[in-house]
Amino acid sequence: MTGQLKSAQRGITFIGLLFVGGILAACGVIAAQVVPTLIELQAVHKAAKKAATEGGTVSDVRMIFDKAAQIDDIKSVAGKDLDISKIGEKVVVSFSYEREIHLAGPAWLTLKYEGQTK
Repeated sequence: MTGQLKSAQRGITFIGLLFVGGILAACGVIAAQVVPTLIELQAVHKAAKKAATEGGTVSDVRMIFDKAAQIDDIKSVAGKDLDISKIGEKVVVSFSYEREIHLAGPAWLTLKYEGQTK
């Protein structure tokens, strides 16, 4: 019975497993650095909406936003960075900013965020 054929092996090699694991680890590290910026973006949206609904003048809107930014620990945008306009009777607050995340060596990930109240 020495003439029987061996069945083909299936599966991933150890080197392939290390490669896939390395890629997943790198994606996990990048995701762990991006998630806090997304949480901060939600806080900026919330603070801008609060400032737009409660503020009547431009200086009031900036002051209300700065107070909310202190509470929510917003560091990327300040009240002076907001674009405030009035459409009809409604105050519209717009913002845009960039966040840079250092990956390795000369590599950076640049995230550009922008939004406005409705």
